[in-house]
Amino acid sequence: MKIAVVIPAHNEALSIGPLVEAVRRLGYDCMVIDDGSVDSTSAVASQAGAVVFKTGGKSGKGNALKMGFDYVLNSGYEALIAMDGDGQHSPSDIAALVACYQKTDADIVSGNRMQDPRGMPMVRLTTNRLMSWMISLICHQHIPDTQCGFRLIKTKVLKAIKLESSDFEIETEVLIRSSKKGFKIASVGIETIYRDEVSKIQPVRDTFRFIAYLGRELFRKND
Repeated sequence: MKIAVVIPAHNEALSIGPLVEAVRRLGYDCMVIDDGSVDSTSAVASQAGAVVFKTGGKSGKGNALKMGFDYVLNSGYEALIAMDGDGQHSPSDIAALVACYQKTDADIVSGNRMQDPRGMPMVRLTTNRLMSWMISLICHQHIPDTQCGFRLIKTKVLKAIKLESSDFEIETEVLIRSSKKGFKIASVGIETIYRDEVSKIQPVRDTFRFIAYLGRELFRKND
C-alpha cells in the first residue's frame, strides 16, 4: 500500500520536528498542514522532511485535515494515516494500524486509547466513553474510541463521502458518513502520551458544536 501520513498542526514547533523525522524514518511520506501557527511550525516541519501546506489563518482542525485529504486524493495514495501534531500519538503505533488493516481489511482503522486510558483526565475519559457509545449506536458498529485522531483511512472512503465539518467534529463525521456508506471500521489499541500541553478543545463551545452536528447528521439522508 502507498500510504501518506497527514498531520494538522497549530503552534507545534516544539513537537513537530521529532514527529516528522520519526514518520520519515518509517518510510512514509509526511504532509503537515499548518493551521495558522504564529510560531515556527512550518519551518521546523519542512526542515524535518515534511511537505508543508498552510491554511492561511486559524481555520480549525477539520479544514486543515480536508486540505491534507485533498492532496492525498490527488497524489495516487491508497490510504492515509491521520495523526495529531502535538506528540500525543507515537509513530511506532503506525505499524499496529497497518497490521490491523491487513488482518481485517477494514476501510478505516481507528486508534483505541480506551484499552489503557491511564493518564487521561477523568472529564475527558467520561466524555469520550459517552460519545463513543452514542456514535457506535448511530454507526451500527462498535467503535471504542470515536474521538481518537490517529487513524488509517482508505482513500476510497474519502472519495465516497462529503465532509463539511471545520473543526474537531470532523473525527465523528468521518465515522458516521463512512458507516452510512457501508464501510467497515476496525479499532486497535495505541499508546497515548500525555504531557503538560493544554488541550485545544474548548469544552463548552466544542460540546455544543458536537451536539449540533449529531442532530444534523441523524436526520441527513445519505450523500
